[in-house]
Amino acid sequence: MHARRAVDAMFDDPNLVSCAGLVPVMRLAEQVDLAGLVAGRVRPDLSTGANPGGKAAAIVAGMAAGADSIDDLDVLRHGGMSGLFGSVYAPSTLGSLLRFFSWGHAL
Repeated sequence: MHARRAVDAMFDDPNLVSCAGLVPVMRLAEQVDLAGLVAGRVRPDLSTGANPGGKAAAIVAGMAAGADSIDDLDVLRHGGMSGLFGSVYAPSTLGSLLRFFSWGHAL
């Protein structure tokens, strides 16, 4: 039998992007002005902060990268992902925007 050993994988290149498929998705979002459309329609209260358009674009990018919960949106803060986005938000900040919406908003 072989002894079980832990394996630690490390990527030392700060420009490495694990979700390279986000580039065309975010380029399309930029072409249709997703952030501008959201900013023009969504008026969150002051508790959720500013820039709902940028946060919505970050949520869409996180979902395209496989995030299925607020905590999983942290995928946008690793490696060279900050080079793909104008601003990278913490998952808690994005969760505050999502919690602003109620059942009435969905109707």
